[in-house]
Amino acid sequence: MEEQVVLVDENDNPIGLMPKMEAHEKAVLHRAFSVFIFNKKGELMLQQRAASKYHSPLLWTNTCCSHQRDGETNLEAGKRRLMEEMGFVTEIKEVFSFIYKAPFDNGLTEHELDHVMVGYYNDVPEINKDEVEAYKWMTLIDVKNDIIKQPQEYTEWFKIIFDKSFEKLANA
Repeated sequence: MEEQVVLVDENDNPIGLMPKMEAHEKAVLHRAFSVFIFNKKGELMLQQRAASKYHSPLLWTNTCCSHQRDGETNLEAGKRRLMEEMGFVTEIKEVFSFIYKAPFDNGLTEHELDHVMVGYYNDVPEINKDEVEAYKWMTLIDVKNDIIKQPQEYTEWFKIIFDKSFEKLANA
């Protein structure tokens, strides 16, 4: 059965469920999350999306992101997906949320109320190759400069989050 996303209003009140692909085809506002994991040097763990992903394959993005399941808290969802994609779990905290809309070349649109969470981890992840092609650690300044230099290498939502909330991430 296809994964369902939680449809929400602009105040994050749940208003229903919809299959994930249908929500992306119809550009319906739904709940999502993005996890940013830092190490003790203050570097951000980036992941390169797997080549098999249905959108944004092989692009670099934050440590992990996905959609909450019905009845799942933001933190539960973030920890679940960290384990599924990166092979580890660590404590995370929610730092802010925002709404964005990003259309893709394949006709799909991300229209999400995104809950941004931050955590810390200093070991080597055990990436799930079905989800993640590679990972790397970068300082926030290096990421910011690289996005300016090669924006086509990064996911749309990551560029939006980074542009809107660089200071919030730097101070998280």
